[in-house]
Amino acid sequence: MTIAYKKMNIKKGEIVELQIDKYAFEGKGIAKVSKNELLGLNDLNGNEKNYVVFVQGSYPGDKVKARLLKIKKNFAEAITTEVIPPSKDRIKARCKYFGTCGGCKQQDLNYETQVFYKQKQVEEIFNKLGGFSDYKIEPIIPSENVFYYRNKMEFSFSDKRWLTKEEISTEGRLARDFALGLHIPRIYDKVLDIDECFLQSEISNNILNLTREFFKKRNTSIYSTKVHTGFLRNLVIRHSFHTNDLMINLVTSEENDELLNEYSDEIRKTIPQITTIINNINKKFAAVAVGDYEKIIFGPGFIYDRIGKYKFRISANSFFQTNTLQAEKLYQTALEYAQLTGNEIVYDLYSGAGTIAIYISEKAKQVYAFESVDSAIADAHINEELNNISNVKFFSADLYKSFLPIIEKNKIPKADIIILDPPRSGMHQNTVNDVVTLSPNKIVYVSCNPATQARDIKLMVDADYKLIKIRPVDMFPHTYHIENIALLIK
Repeated sequence: MTIAYKKMNIKKGEIVELQIDKYAFEGKGIAKVSKNELLGLNDLNGNEKNYVVFVQGSYPGDKVKARLLKIKKNFAEAITTEVIPPSKDRIKARCKYFGTCGGCKQQDLNYETQVFYKQKQVEEIFNKLGGFSDYKIEPIIPSENVFYYRNKMEFSFSDKRWLTKEEISTEGRLARDFALGLHIPRIYDKVLDIDECFLQSEISNNILNLTREFFKKRNTSIYSTKVHTGFLRNLVIRHSFHTNDLMINLVTSEENDELLNEYSDEIRKTIPQITTIINNINKKFAAVAVGDYEKIIFGPGFIYDRIGKYKFRISANSFFQTNTLQAEKLYQTALEYAQLTGNEIVYDLYSGAGTIAIYISEKAKQVYAFESVDSAIADAHINEELNNISNVKFFSADLYKSFLPIIEKNKIPKADIIILDPPRSGMHQNTVNDVVTLSPNKIVYVSCNPATQARDIKLMVDADYKLIKIRPVDMFPHTYHIENIALLIK
């Protein structure tokens, strides 16, 4: 499609100059171009409305040259090719892979500005998309650590190495058939071979590089997603923040005890801090770092970490909040919103390994937790025993279906407060209906996707709930992801 202008047509692939004025959700700059601004040309229709261009790799205050990727009637999408000049908020990215690796999207934006725009994004979602008003927006809680904040990193092996422009121009031929690192955005089968990442601890980089060296020396085959042969699939590193426990999880397509025992012996000589080494065997075609089963190569097969005063056991495939320090602030805010007195019956939906249920248990009379993943419930029972918790009960419940029959069957008392922490896709309509039917006095909704959260809350407001306040929490610096907590009262 082209947009008709006097003198010329603006086409896909063309380079245009744009002034970036706003910041959109998912980290794109916004340029609003009047009929006289886009290359100084006039719209044939005389349309006075602004034409919106979403520009990847740009920030408010930038003037950029951008290549048009998609052109629609009311908006276009483009990608920055040159910044002329940059916003005052731009900084030099710390990581040499920034701009190629898909892990960090805005490492070249100072952190204070990152959280400012995240706050604005949540406000815009609730005000414009959700249509909410007459509620309080509390200030965002920034991350205490801007680098080295993740307790888990997942790396991929690939027999198709992505070469950067600098690597292509390097003298000598680089091997392209072995890579251990992170996937290139939107390219599922190629991996950027990296030797350092600033998101996890420095010792994780040592593990990454020693692992590459060990298997590369032995010409170990890499699993191909095209022909479905090869051995190595993923390297997952977990490093506990509070206990300093360190787990290596190698995901392979089959067993090879001799090779992995040799790997375990060698890497522990250099890094004796390693607590446990696990081999997940994934025989599925799907490119996921979760095995059909696992074998313990060294150590107990799990590690521990803390959120607040509570201790949690983490196995290779357990869900645990990736930013430990921010998880405590997230849960503490949820607890403050709930304002528990010790007399309340609380339901915790999407309870996972029981982290929220256990964290709030001391302030509640009884907590009933509902989760659909059986392995998560098994972890939750272990964590319950670990912390000597006696007032939390866990139930298996498919939250795409009604969970009211489970409540009735087990004669679970009526909830005073329901806490929700669904996946990014938000809540199923059936679950929203169940929550409204149960009619708790308060709902505390924790979300990693404010857009689906606002959608679900709108349904609750239509059913006689009032949105009282929200508060964003930044769990993932240098990315556009944001957690948000909301309080609703009947």
